[in-house]
Amino acid sequence: MNIFNILSLTGGLALFLFGMHYMGSSLERLGGGKFEEILEKMTSSRLKGLLLGAGITAVIQSSSAVTVMAVGFVNSKIMSLSRAIGIIMGANIGTTITSWLLSLTGIQSSNLFVSLLKPSAFTPVLALAGIILYLFCKSEKKKNLGSILLGFSVLMFGMEAMSTAVEPLKDVPAFTSLLTAFSNPILGVTAGMLLTAVIQSSSASVGILQALTVTGSITVSSAFPIILGQNIGTCVTALLSAVGTNKNAKRTAVVHLLFNAVGVLLAMLLFYGINAAFRLPFIENTVNPSDIAVIHTLFNVFATAVLFPFGNTLEKLACLMVKDGNTKDGSNLVDKKFLMSSSYAVNKAMEECMEMGLLAKENIMLCLDFINEYSKINDERIRKNEKKLDAYEDRLETYLVKIGSMQLNLEDSIKISKLNHAIGNFERIGDYGINILKTKRKMHENKIHFSADANNALEVMSDAVSEIVEKATQAFTENDITLAKTVEPLEQVIDNLKIELRAMHAKWIEKGECSVENGILFFDIVNAFERIADHCSNLAVCIIELSQNSYKPHSYLRVIKNDESKTFAEAFEKYLNKYKL
Repeated sequence: MNIFNILSLTGGLALFLFGMHYMGSSLERLGGGKFEEILEKMTSSRLKGLLLGAGITAVIQSSSAVTVMAVGFVNSKIMSLSRAIGIIMGANIGTTITSWLLSLTGIQSSNLFVSLLKPSAFTPVLALAGIILYLFCKSEKKKNLGSILLGFSVLMFGMEAMSTAVEPLKDVPAFTSLLTAFSNPILGVTAGMLLTAVIQSSSASVGILQALTVTGSITVSSAFPIILGQNIGTCVTALLSAVGTNKNAKRTAVVHLLFNAVGVLLAMLLFYGINAAFRLPFIENTVNPSDIAVIHTLFNVFATAVLFPFGNTLEKLACLMVKDGNTKDGSNLVDKKFLMSSSYAVNKAMEECMEMGLLAKENIMLCLDFINEYSKINDERIRKNEKKLDAYEDRLETYLVKIGSMQLNLEDSIKISKLNHAIGNFERIGDYGINILKTKRKMHENKIHFSADANNALEVMSDAVSEIVEKATQAFTENDITLAKTVEPLEQVIDNLKIELRAMHAKWIEKGECSVENGILFFDIVNAFERIADHCSNLAVCIIELSQNSYKPHSYLRVIKNDESKTFAEAFEKYLNKYKL
């Protein structure tokens, strides 16, 4: 073992870990958040959760990612702790697929067709296909498929490089004696646990162990406890992800740890108990990559089969370990755990922004009710809602900055642009609602009243504002381009109503029917109405422009187009004549 072997081993390990990460992230992008949505919506039973957890882990090649998703779902109250247990158990089974793929490197045969199954035979072809798809295709899906093939190829090249680099170690007595020491169950479990905890991937640590089998020094007695320890070490990722979450999310991570720890304990008692009684003849046999895959699979299937009926017991133990008083429940807001998948993170942010839009609409509707009569109850509701809107804005903007640093496809980039504009507009709509609230509160406290004509005029304008807010929020939540195009003519109607009310107000002053103080308060409300309509228009413009994949601020000018002039004329006549202004 010389310096060149060490460099080859280091380079092979780097390629292996990079390939595994790159392939997993590419699979996530190709899925476009669909895997997380399936987990979220299709876990009505623990058995279904187990099957889905196994299937999705097999696809994205990461039990840690799926487990962290489960922690995030529970933290955001999307999923119950009981349902998450099935996903965690399934993830442990699904992760064994990686070890079977890596076991292909150990194929030895003179048969041509069997030899073609070796990665060294087909990986170059996959790499060529991957680079062609990645460089020369414009489709996002084809590029992601190319990235998956490239990631898999790099992973396999890394595996081959590690195997080649460590092969000379079979002639080094010190290395052989070191591996023999891992036959001690405690040392073996500890070594496997520490290795996996450091690289935070049981699939990767199992792959490293498979690469070491080419030395011919790893026996069943040393491989078995190391593999068991690797399954405990993989719990570190979930435990770290649970920091700062609510009590049930912490319990989810604890269930993951309990499941693997109890499974390891039972497997060791069974394996070493049988060996003590009958002395297993194969325990000192050397293993190859396929044997490692078999041991890894048998353990996870055994642990799931034994502990699946005791899912409720694991849940109760987790509840005892993480008591109710230890942590505060989190709210159903976007969770940093979802950042493991950019597409799903974008979709969750979109859902939260829709809730923000509905909250802004509710506030405006409550404010419009103040035109007729002040209500202290609604005053408190509006102020509470405004605090929630501000919290939404802060949380979502921070979350979008984090998402923006990830690799996004075109569709997700467009959604991010839409969200950035929507958040600001919804928050400003809420602010102008507060302005209306303050004006009406001041009038109530000072017993100021508008004339019947002024109240009628405000009611006309408030009806138009109510309609534009309804259309704008619905167009956003449903991504309805047709409805969004009806917002701009209505915004022009409100602008013209403001001009009409200004002219009417001048007449009232001439007749002595309106004081200066009342006039200021009147136009505070009118101006707030007009600004609310402006932000609804901004939102609609953004929806229209992004539907064409090219948002340019103010490119959709606030000018009534020919095809919208009829809509404008009808709406203006409707509101102008409603109270015979």
